[in-house]
Amino acid sequence: MSGSRRAPNPAELRRVVESMSGWLSGEGDKPERRELATAVRLSLHTLATDAPGNSVEVRVPPFAAVQCVGGPRHSRGTPSNVVETDPRTWLRLAAGLTDWQTAIADGSVSASGTRSDLSHLLPQLRLR
Repeated sequence: MSGSRRAPNPAELRRVVESMSGWLSGEGDKPERRELATAVRLSLHTLATDAPGNSVEVRVPPFAAVQCVGGPRHSRGTPSNVVETDPRTWLRLAAGLTDWQTAIADGSVSASGTRSDLSHLLPQLRLR
């Protein structure tokens, strides 16, 4: 995400994630694609703002990817530090409905590289 974007609004992140809390907890319908995309993009933008840098690429297909975490800059090819997961898992992590170690252990998050542990940056908010 470009540096010219405005800072993420924590209240907006909370609002959009709370609106899909039933789905995130396994008790509600899947949100509309646009709403889901907004939540993922906003939470990733928040992550990139909270942990600026270019050493880790976080991918949540099909909606967004960001580079974050200070360290060596990645410029070409596949980055050495990559985190990838699906939208529901990412938002569950962001909302504190699951933790990093559990998501890694059950295979819902793929993380490679020495800087790819994001546990110290999550959750971004707590729904519990």
